[in-house]
Parts: sequence; C-alpha cells; structure tokens
Amino acid sequence: MDAKSDWHRGSALIDPISPRLRTETPKAYASRGATAATDIDPASDALGQAAVEPVTGGMIVGLGTGRYSTRAIRALALKCQRMRMRVRCVCTSTASEELAHELGLETIPFADVEEVDYLVDGADEVDHHLRMMKGQSGAITRQRLVAHAAKRCVYLTSEDKYVENLGTQALLAVVIIPFGISSTRARLRNLGLAGVVRRNMEGEVVVTDGGGVVLDMHITGRNVEQLALDLDHVPGVVDHGLFLTEADEVLVEGKNGDVKRLTAG
Repeated sequence: MDAKSDWHRGSALIDPISPRLRTETPKAYASRGATAATDIDPASDALGQAAVEPVTGGMIVGLGTGRYSTRAIRALALKCQRMRMRVRCVCTSTASEELAHELGLETIPFADVEEVDYLVDGADEVDHHLRMMKGQSGAITRQRLVAHAAKRCVYLTSEDKYVENLGTQALLAVVIIPFGISSTRARLRNLGLAGVVRRNMEGEVVVTDGGGVVLDMHITGRNVEQLALDLDHVPGVVDHGLFLTEADEVLVEGKNGDVKRLTAG
C-alpha cells in the first residue's frame, strides 16, 4: 500500500480529531470571545457610527459576529438610546444575541423573519471587487443566511485587510459536518485543500453554533470563484468563508480612524 492510500484509508486512525469528536463535549466557538469588549467608546467610534448611520426606527437589523460587528452593535445600541428609536434585531450568533440583550436591543428569532432591512457584519479580507473572506468568528452559515435575507448588506474591515487577492493574509474557513469528517477531508485534499482543524487555546476542538467543525486552510493563488463552486459541491461541507457577492458596501477603517466607503457596482 502506498503512502497516499494509507493516508486516505487510515486517516481516522492517525488523525486525533476523530476520537476527540466522539468523546469531547462540543463548545460553540462563535459564543466564546467573538464579541469581546473593545476599548473603543461607541460615542467616538467613527466606523461603528458610520455602520449604523442608515438605520432608522422600525427596521429589522441583522447583527453580524466578530470584533467589527461588536463595534457596530454597541454603536447601534447607543443610537437607539439617544434617539429613543426602536429596532428589532436578528443575530448571527449566540454571542451577538447575548451582547444585544446586554445593551438593551430587542432581538427576534430569524426563523420568524422573511426579510431583513439592513445587515452590518465584518470581513476578514476584502478585495477590490468587494469579494470577501469571512469565518474567523465561526458563524459563517448563519451570517450567510441573514445576508441573503437582507435588502442591504454592509461590511466593516480595516485597510490592512483590503487586499489585491483573497487569501493573501487570511485563512479560508470551511465548515464541515463532524460525521464523516475523514472522508470529507479526503475529498477536500482531492481539491488540493489541506485544512487544519480549529481549536481553542486549551486545545479543544471548536465548533460553530450549528454544530459544525471548522477547517482553516491556505488558498493563496486559487481562483476563488471556481473554488467556491467546488466547495459548494463537496458532500459534508456545510459552508465556507468565501462571500463573493454579498457585499453592497464595505466600510474600510484607516490607520487614523478615518472611514472610506466602497460600493459595489
């Protein structure tokens, strides 16, 4: 038996992820630190304020997940308080929902919502066509579902994440179903993708709020349009961090705190 065949047939034996998934209690990654407090005052946060500027009373607002989204959520709560404005929020993760409740924002189940008026979320990388890489916060599937229900999607990032080609700095997150993880990883290797299972600082396997396992992988030099299409057809892959058409607008924060607006089309 050659080395390649041995890897494919014996991966469940030599890959420590498989027995761990059978014995460990899953912990939702998106609910652990994804909305950690920042030292930026929402009253003076130009990026956060720009993100929620279009929000008006009565809207259903989609709340993303991650550090940029946290700033927008805090800015939204402050705006609602100051203007005595009521909005209802759909959250893309348990973490964002907990933060929204903490700040006094009203949340409603996404299961009851057909359409969202406005979504604000963050991006790990953005190219000049406003194609994005997401997934650092581990809430990809819910973020995409809410984005596709939204009339307008605005994403936040910083100028160091505004790149020529996706995958320059960020790793691509691919969410897979734990059941059959070895065979799914084999299919991904056939596409030239070798992912590392995401773990927390304690070495525990981390999962999404929906129960998926996250693989992080390099995609430098890949055609992202074709890659997204290929991943969409891999059995066992739930979702991935290539958000190529979702952005209507991207707000880019400069080093001095200035905000540049980039619009699709």
